[in-house]
Amino acid sequence: MIKKYIEKANFEDTGFSYTLSLISGKHKMVILYCLMEFEVVRFNELKRYIKNVSDKTLSSNLKELEKNRLIIRKEYPQIPPKVEYSLSERGKSLMGVLDQLCVWGEKNRGK
Repeated sequence: MIKKYIEKANFEDTGFSYTLSLISGKHKMVILYCLMEFEVVRFNELKRYIKNVSDKTLSSNLKELEKNRLIIRKEYPQIPPKVEYSLSERGKSLMGVLDQLCVWGEKNRGK
């Protein structure tokens, strides 16, 4: 009986799948966590925080997060250019989930 349900089920139609599509990848959750902790962060600060990430990869991840309306990119018209990133309201609404991942990790890290 269970097999019939599984055969008709489609993981891509789930909210879980949608959420994963927004935050999947090596650095997106780290970027979101950094913005949750420090609120407003510049590109080079993010790069130092994440450590081993190329400019291209970080830039690509930031563009995807902005496109998915999870972060806000604010550019200041000055020389040299200044760009800051922060969480959008939509991004902030995801922080409870990330916070629970942190709590779980702290509880289970040494086990």
